Amino acid sequence: MAATYEQSLQTFKDKMKQIKSYEEALAVLYWDLRTGAPRKGMDMRSEAIGVLSAESFKLATSKELGELLSKLEEKEVNGQLSDLDRRLVAETRKDYDRSVLIPPKLYQEYVVLTSQSESAWEEAKENGDYDQFRPYLDKIISYTNQFIDLWGVKATRYDTLLDQYEPGMTVAELDSVFGGLRDKLVPLASAIAASPHQPNTSFLKQQYAKEGQKSFSLFILEQMGFDFQSGRLDESVHPFATGLNIGDVRITTRYLKDDVTSALFGTIHEGGHALYEQNIMAELAGTPLATGTSMGIHESQSRFWENVIGRSRPFWDRYYGDLQSRFPGQFDDVSVDDFYRATNVVQPSLIRIEADELTYNLHIIIRYEIEKLIFNEGAEAEDLPAIWNDKYRDYLGVVPSNNAEGVLQDVHWSGGSFGYFPSYSLGNMYAAQIADTMERELPNFWQLVGEGSLLPIKQWLTERVYKWGKARTPSEIILGTTGKPLDPSHLVAYLERKYKDIYKL
Repeated sequence: MAATYEQSLQTFKDKMKQIKSYEEALAVLYWDLRTGAPRKGMDMRSEAIGVLSAESFKLATSKELGELLSKLEEKEVNGQLSDLDRRLVAETRKDYDRSVLIPPKLYQEYVVLTSQSESAWEEAKENGDYDQFRPYLDKIISYTNQFIDLWGVKATRYDTLLDQYEPGMTVAELDSVFGGLRDKLVPLASAIAASPHQPNTSFLKQQYAKEGQKSFSLFILEQMGFDFQSGRLDESVHPFATGLNIGDVRITTRYLKDDVTSALFGTIHEGGHALYEQNIMAELAGTPLATGTSMGIHESQSRFWENVIGRSRPFWDRYYGDLQSRFPGQFDDVSVDDFYRATNVVQPSLIRIEADELTYNLHIIIRYEIEKLIFNEGAEAEDLPAIWNDKYRDYLGVVPSNNAEGVLQDVHWSGGSFGYFPSYSLGNMYAAQIADTMERELPNFWQLVGEGSLLPIKQWLTERVYKWGKARTPSEIILGTTGKPLDPSHLVAYLERKYKDIYKL
């Protein structure tokens, strides 16, 4: 007797819940690897991750799941599904068709490699030893090229990778967008560099107690609406966020003893990611839709909270006193205006995660161009330090003194996340456009920030962005939230308005 569509749907959802359970277990193992797992146990942990990943992969590419998808896609059945269930089927089909092309053994080998690679990267970065990491990167690039061949090349090989992080985005569109940004921001950066009104940043480079940094980071997370019953803050070499489920979203930060702003803005950034994951509607729990719709939209939230809110003057009008109280005497002679201007200084730098809002996009363009060189032009791992250094000289006028502050600074390539970096600049664009809409729809927006009333802002974002998870596409989210497609001009307008004021241009 043939199964009814209700039975097929329930079986399908049970399968997805089973896969999601594997993914949650794996996420805990990855989180542990990056937050303090003993080094001597890392090889065996990587093997365990490989085994569990292979089992999850088998479920996600099984013949039974393919048959269930085909059943639910039949016209008479699909017409009876709810909008959410149709979206779930469509999203699962996309992942299934991509994954089923990869042989399970190849996938397991790749997972083991990347989990070992991330640990090797940490040690190599600590030692500034690129040669220690390069063999892993060679292999990861090779595997990624094999996957591109299996998936099928789009307009370019790199287009195939972009689509995984920002569906529908292309090299042609990014070349145009990034070219336009570069043309607008380079003259602005030059005018800023020539301004006689340069902020004093000397007071930021003191010794800051870790306890005070952690206390203030936790306080600001609470003010943002981070739910500590559904998440936690830990420490890692490179800040990150991971959503195990909507009731367990973990973030990390990095405390530098001589820079109070690194942990602060890193925590706010990851907190923005966490607010997204914590506030996805309960109906999506346990499904592939219970996550951000794209990395660009995800980054829009981290960048919105870190920069639009966290680096604004109203924010510091409210919270500067709280910061001062955690570091008695260290800011007594520093006005709130001086602190605000110092945390918005624009100057070329080496480290992406510590870059200012304006030049940050140049850091992303460099990585984007290097990734294009790898997959479209055949650049190899041994070539990358020199390419990296040349581009930093050409784009930012600075050159790394070692590979730790150069090609080794980011974790992304060690995990095979090629195609991810453009999401950061796309996130800046989405964030500026969303902020423009919020300013018009919440007339008291900046008053709320100045009062420390951040929860109405979080609620507005929950209704427009967070709750939908992956049930809406990136284009549907930005169109539904702002009333129009992505428009990079909002980012340029935001940066010009803010920094012309700070530098009195």
